[in-house]
Amino acid sequence: MDLGLKGKSVIVMAASKGLGKATALQFAAEGAHVVISSRKEDDLIATTREIQENTSNQNVSYKTCDVTNPQDIKTLIQFAVEKYGTVDVLVNNAGGPPAGGFEDFDDDAWQNAFELNLLSYVRAIREVLPYMKQQNRGHIINFTSSSIKQTLDNLILSNTFRAGVVGLAKSLSQELAKDNILINTIGPGRIATERVHELDTIRAEKLGVTYDEVKASTEKSIPMGRYGNPVEFAKQAVFLCSSANTYVTGQTLLVDGGLVKAL
Repeated sequence: MDLGLKGKSVIVMAASKGLGKATALQFAAEGAHVVISSRKEDDLIATTREIQENTSNQNVSYKTCDVTNPQDIKTLIQFAVEKYGTVDVLVNNAGGPPAGGFEDFDDDAWQNAFELNLLSYVRAIREVLPYMKQQNRGHIINFTSSSIKQTLDNLILSNTFRAGVVGLAKSLSQELAKDNILINTIGPGRIATERVHELDTIRAEKLGVTYDEVKASTEKSIPMGRYGNPVEFAKQAVFLCSSANTYVTGQTLLVDGGLVKAL
């Protein structure tokens, strides 16, 4: 199937590693013009080179961006427009907030999580909409977590603001449909990324067991019996943002190997 992504302008936020990196690589493999961002330039340089080498696509660029900084987001979008003419696809992504329960966090922690995992998405969408409306088409996808369907223990900040992203996307799907702009939300289950490794390590320390024991226990709860691969997640994101998707909007999709049992 031709996904119709060749030459399309794609921005992937927080893409120097993990799910963002895997997604950027898949877009590049489809021939898209890709701009990746993160806070650390050294990581971006290495990731850009890696994607170019693995896909033979030289239309991969980077721009540093702290997603909690509104000016950084404005600069990133403008960079992509100047580089590739417009923005056809926006992939909203950000690192997760700290793990912990309600009594672990003060107002600053709540504000930081809000700006990282919800307001950054609002700001990025605001910046790309003029270009998408002008061309009467566009795709936006928001990376969240399986907690959008079933809350996760000891992750109250993530549980709260990931759910907010779902409300945002559902509302925008109604507003933007007339402009042929589709927006969806995708949540990973236990995908083998550095973030999941970090959370498993924290859990192992709290339980007084090894990381391998935590991982093995979690894998038993996944019907497919294993953690997912970032590429498996990325392919779903790319499909939802391709010309193969012309009618799915305002929806949430979990890529979790059947882990979450909630409807």
